[in-house]
Amino acid sequence: MQSTRRNLPQLLGDARRWFEEGLLAALEAEGATPVSPTQAQLFAVLDEQGTTVSELARRMGVTRQTVHQAVHGLIAAHLLEQVPDPASARQRLIRRTGEGRRAHRRAGLILERLEERLAGRIGREAVDALRAALEEPWGPPYSPSAE
Repeated sequence: MQSTRRNLPQLLGDARRWFEEGLLAALEAEGATPVSPTQAQLFAVLDEQGTTVSELARRMGVTRQTVHQAVHGLIAAHLLEQVPDPASARQRLIRRTGEGRRAHRRAGLILERLEERLAGRIGREAVDALRAALEEPWGPPYSPSAE
């Protein structure tokens, strides 16, 4: 008999999508520039001073091509810009524009509201325990060669 119990990565993915869908719906309701889930994820992993496309791809676990597409859409929406990387003449940094910084702050406030809504549904104690578990250092992922 096959188990119907979902694994932790599936549950974490569902949780991320719950927040993502709530965020995008709230932004749309406010009349903000529409963004895709990939573009929203890119915004979440972008450093304040800017980040290279390669580093964004690594953080997001997607290809550089996927990041390039997301970046170009956000540049067209005036939320991101490309600037020279002072550490490398060959690379460019992707960073938020003034409008992009305002949108990022607004998204942070919406996410706080969503977390409060979740606490209302599953309890503040459960949300605090979930946060504490996710903030704990997990160490490097499993590697068979490390055994």
